[in-house]
Amino acid sequence: MTDRFIDDYLLYLLSRASSEVSAQFHARLKVHGLQVPEWRVLASLSDGDGMTVGEIAMLALQRQPTMTKIIDRMTSSGLVERRQDENDRRKVRIFITQSGQRRVNEALADAKQHEKEVLADYAPAEADQLKSILRALVDRNGAGTQED
Repeated sequence: MTDRFIDDYLLYLLSRASSEVSAQFHARLKVHGLQVPEWRVLASLSDGDGMTVGEIAMLALQRQPTMTKIIDRMTSSGLVERRQDENDRRKVRIFITQSGQRRVNEALADAKQHEKEVLADYAPAEADQLKSILRALVDRNGAGTQED
């Protein structure tokens, strides 16, 4: 049988790998009562540093208008809060609340466990190399910093 074009096409392989692995984790998120966009926002903010909506949108793989709506819902739910930027009063930064931090902590642990399971068949050096190559691919082809 002849190989199909997509069997060796980078974009297909990346998408297929992401789809397979993400589907497994998204099922686990339901246990934590989080939707995928909420998870992405909370995981991005989990270190406690605030971010602009544009910065979060870029990390959460969403368009900024969509992210604004997600942030509005999460603010109403008490998971995040808006604060004026201390250095530039024209900017608003989004911060995780204590309630949001509690919700995301168990999901973060679950995410780390899921990653460990996904990479279990790889030597640590292979897993590190895979991540390094993917980071380089993102860095070299990413859209760069998004302005608010």
